Amino acid sequence: MGNIVKEIEEALAVLSIPEKAEFFPRFFKTGKGEYGEGDLFLGVKVPDQRSVAKAYYTKTSLQDVSILLSSKYHEHRLTALFMLISKFEKTKDKIEKEEIVQFYLGHLPYVNNWDLVDSSCYKILGRYAFENGKDELLRNLSDSEEMWHKRIAVVGTMHYVKKGSFELTKEFVTRNLKHTHDLMHKANGWLLREMGQKSETELIAFLNKHYREMPRTCLRYAIEKLDEEVRQDYLKGRV
Repeated sequence: MGNIVKEIEEALAVLSIPEKAEFFPRFFKTGKGEYGEGDLFLGVKVPDQRSVAKAYYTKTSLQDVSILLSSKYHEHRLTALFMLISKFEKTKDKIEKEEIVQFYLGHLPYVNNWDLVDSSCYKILGRYAFENGKDELLRNLSDSEEMWHKRIAVVGTMHYVKKGSFELTKEFVTRNLKHTHDLMHKANGWLLREMGQKSETELIAFLNKHYREMPRTCLRYAIEKLDEEVRQDYLKGRV
C-alpha cells in the first residue's frame, strides 16, 4: 500500500467519532439479510470525508483510489469516490475522463450502498453519458439484475434532468416501476420529483399515466413538491 493511501486512512481515523461508528451500521442497514450487510464504519461525518478528499485528490493515482475504493470500510470507499469525482470534474482531457469512467464501471461492486451511488453516479456516469450521447451506458445498468446497478442508472439521469432532458429518466422509472426493493421505489420517486421541479407538466403527465400502479413510497416521493390539494388527489386516487 502506498504512503498516500496510509495518510488518507490515518486522516480519516483521526476524524472518527465513536458514537457515529455505533450509529451508522444501523442507519445503513448492515445486519444479516439487509441491503448493507457486513459493511464496516469508522464513524466519520460526510463533510469531513469531503475535506479529506479535497486535500488529497490531486496527490492520488487511480491505483491509490482503487485501494481505498475496495476497502471494507464505508468511509474509505466514499472518500475514494469524492476524490474520483474531483478528478473527473477538474480534468479537461477527454482520454482521462474516459479512463475515469471505465475505472468507475470496473469498480461497481464497491459502489454498494445508496449514499455511495447517489453521491457519485450522476456526477461521473450521468454527466459523461449525457455529454457524449452514450445513453446505452446507463441503459445497460438499468437492464441489470443487480439492484445497485439499477439505482445507479436512474440516479445517473439526474444530470439529464438538470439539463432539462427527461426521456431517459421516464424510461428507467417505467422499466423498474414495480421493482421489489424499497430503495428503488425511493430512487424512482426522487428522480420524478426532480423532473417535476424542472417541469411540473412533465411530472403530471407521467403521474396521470402511471400513478395507480406506483408503489406508495415512489408516489409519495414524486408528489412531495406539488400543491397539497393535488397531492391528496393522487394519494386518494381522485385523478
